Amino acid sequence: MSGFPYPADTANPWLGRAVLHVDLDAFFAAVEQLDHPEWRGKPVIVGGSPTGRGVVSTCSYEARVFGVRSAMSSARAAALCPDAIWAPSRFGRYKELSDAVFAIFRDESPFVAPVSVDEAYLDITPGEHSSEHPIAIAERIRARIAELGITGSGGLATSRTVAKIASDHEKPDALTVVWPGFEAEFLAPLPVRALPGIGPKSAERLTAFGVRTLGELAALDDATASQLLGSHGRSTVLRAAGIDERPVTGRDPAKSVSAERTFSTDIRERAEVEQAIMSLATRVARRLRRKELAGRTVTLKLRYSDFTTKTVRQTLPHGIDDEAELARVATELLRGAWSPGVGVRLLGVGVSGFHEAAEQLDLLASLNEPVAEQPGQRRTLVKGLDAVRERFGDTSVLSGRELLKREERKPVDEEQDVEEGR
Repeated sequence: MSGFPYPADTANPWLGRAVLHVDLDAFFAAVEQLDHPEWRGKPVIVGGSPTGRGVVSTCSYEARVFGVRSAMSSARAAALCPDAIWAPSRFGRYKELSDAVFAIFRDESPFVAPVSVDEAYLDITPGEHSSEHPIAIAERIRARIAELGITGSGGLATSRTVAKIASDHEKPDALTVVWPGFEAEFLAPLPVRALPGIGPKSAERLTAFGVRTLGELAALDDATASQLLGSHGRSTVLRAAGIDERPVTGRDPAKSVSAERTFSTDIRERAEVEQAIMSLATRVARRLRRKELAGRTVTLKLRYSDFTTKTVRQTLPHGIDDEAELARVATELLRGAWSPGVGVRLLGVGVSGFHEAAEQLDLLASLNEPVAEQPGQRRTLVKGLDAVRERFGDTSVLSGRELLKREERKPVDEEQDVEEGR
């Protein structure tokens, strides 16, 4: 446990809001080591087979020493760490442990904002719901997590942004405390990439302008910030200074819902890609309807055999949650991303820019497959198909083209649903 600039000592009073960010350490790999004690202290990689075309979901800290990272190709990870123990993902087991951890969170605070199965924010402000010192609460939470056989790192600060950065400051199994009033001082020397939301392209623009640290970013005027970072420039500058008033309230709504497929062998025919788009669109649309969401922005992602990635998107005047229209838009986007003759390794279809479906769906939008003549009939049909797939599985209802392609393609491709929160 460490504190900035003072030691993490409960003898010092906490003034102001207290936000705790908890991130379970290498969660999936930690669960595998918990269930296989003989794997403790050894490099463990969770993900697709190293002999296939999968990717690394996560890995233990012992594997990270060799340079293995999440989202790396399994083949690359195997080359870096040939003695690693490989484990397939067991999402049911991970959810079981995650549920136990979140039960601890909710027992300690009524204000919990989940980020993912292994990450959450908690509001533990003194006087709001407890008279205890926030540091005492944070350490008790980590101790209770340890009793489950896994560990979690935490960051305690006055805002979500600073708490998040603090939790990454000293991993694994540590608590970093940033005392009220010292947020800007703590953040100032850190690289701009340390700020959540600053990706490689934004960091490149900032660096080219001479902005390399969060202290330099926090010093930008509004005009320059907008020039470099667009409409989020002002809020990004404030967060770089440690100013973030977002409350900790329930689950943040998803920013995007997408599905990806890594092909067992590269595909080079455009017709095959279009068929895969339809399959992915069906999965995404079904999840949108389940969440009663409709999105205006459609994204198509292609990763080629040389690992170059093209991402194209289109924003529509209305929200959609129908697979036929989603597939139509994604197929149109393919024109701007298609590289003839180059093998496609991974394909993704996503939707963002959400509104509630009841408010934003344009049921008069054209459909490229008029299974039902009237929009209302079409919507009734897809909801019925959703119910069948919920009960009997995703492959219980397939179009003729999907069935044909399914028989043609051996072995099985690897598929993944993706949901990003704020």
